[in-house]
Amino acid sequence: MMNVTYESTRGGEKGLTASQAILKGLAEDGGLYMPVSIPKLDVPLSRLAGMSYQETAYEVMKLFLTDYTEEELKNCINRAYDSKFDTEGIVSLKKASGAYYLELFHGSTIAFKDMALSILPYLMTTAARKNHVENEIVILTATSGDTGKAAMAGFADVPGTRIIVFYPKGGVSRVQELQMVTQKGGNTAVVAIHGNFDDAQTGVKKIFGDRGFGAQLAAQGFQLSSANSINIGRLVPQVAYYVYAYGRLVRDGEIQSGDPINITVPTGNFGNILAAYFAKQMGLPVKTLICASNDNKVLYDFFRTGTYDKKREFVLTSSPSMDILISSNLERLVYLSAGSDANVNKRLMESLKDTGAYEATEEMRKRMEDFHGGYATEAENAAEIKRLFDETGYMIDTHTGVASAVYQKYVAKTGDKTPTVIASTASPYKFSHSVMEAVFGNQGDKDEFAIIDELCKVSGVAVPHAVEEIRDAQVRHKRECSVDAMENVVAEILGMAR
Repeated sequence: MMNVTYESTRGGEKGLTASQAILKGLAEDGGLYMPVSIPKLDVPLSRLAGMSYQETAYEVMKLFLTDYTEEELKNCINRAYDSKFDTEGIVSLKKASGAYYLELFHGSTIAFKDMALSILPYLMTTAARKNHVENEIVILTATSGDTGKAAMAGFADVPGTRIIVFYPKGGVSRVQELQMVTQKGGNTAVVAIHGNFDDAQTGVKKIFGDRGFGAQLAAQGFQLSSANSINIGRLVPQVAYYVYAYGRLVRDGEIQSGDPINITVPTGNFGNILAAYFAKQMGLPVKTLICASNDNKVLYDFFRTGTYDKKREFVLTSSPSMDILISSNLERLVYLSAGSDANVNKRLMESLKDTGAYEATEEMRKRMEDFHGGYATEAENAAEIKRLFDETGYMIDTHTGVASAVYQKYVAKTGDKTPTVIASTASPYKFSHSVMEAVFGNQGDKDEFAIIDELCKVSGVAVPHAVEEIRDAQVRHKRECSVDAMENVVAEILGMAR
């Protein structure tokens, strides 16, 4: 098996092992780590149908994480994908209205982030041992709602780690906020910032880029890493569920081995759909990757025009995990489309920082033809949630609603009837107020948990443990700060004298 090494998309670092890239999270030059080449699946597609989720995950991840031994990697996988998921298959595939909804929300925080963040702590602590790390690892993460809770759930009380999460005050659902601020664990901290997700993400990247602060951290026994999808240890595990979904479709007789599929993903930071693109590059027969945006349609405009322009109004929507104008993981696709030319990518990223925009060349755009961009307005999202429920009884959340609405528009426009997997990224219980309003109209000022109980009645789906446990949970985290104060807050949480 080929040994895969990692390099920065901006050219500053090369030759890192997978474990080193996972430990560091973000490259020192501000770039993201990428494998020097995307490996090909070495298991026949016909065999996927008979494989468990854990077996599929191993076949995918062993190709990227080549400095982990078989024993180490299987231990990480088996400890991550266990009884904390409420379905034996770890994910579920539900057929409704002609599409296949890949339910990625059966983990402990009822969002797709559990799929990668259940394993990241094990990958990271294994990496720390492999690289003889003495410092305490401080996970620093910005969240648009789901990453924060999933990361804290994964890292809570993991020896040798701390985790600090920043989220936009007023920019997440009530359930998302309660999940974060009630999180237990002596090594967890949550901070609400006065700004939006892009402000939080930019602030975190700035802290990573402050070498002086990094030296202060090291002097006091700390080193930073990330649990955002900028960490390659987040991205690689996500590839596995698309490969598994294909195997399930074959097993269930919905497609024949070798048949093409489309994949539709509700997209904000671009990591989840990039994982599907990696799966295609590995040899999965994927025809079109449908990138679904909400009213913050910066990605839709990029695929339509070739210009990425963040200079626009930031819209708060009912799909808050997609309320993003700087899609960090798009840098990895830009890098690949530039022929892995770090200098070209670096110039474009500098242009984004300096002018708020950049433009892909025609040649780069040709290399991105696998992608189709679409978007759904708030009204279209609500109408699709209602349509699907009224016609089939299947209830989806507001992010899956965006993807489903965009898929319907794609079929109407292209006539493409290729079997399509839609990434269902969160339980409707995470956004119960918006979901119930979409289906039944204005919910007024009803209590959040009264709406949750009503959702249970109409959907016939039990209230998940992740929601029940926050009904009366104690609020443990009350910190707030301005964007400019984020670094000082990190120092304060870590007890550093400044």
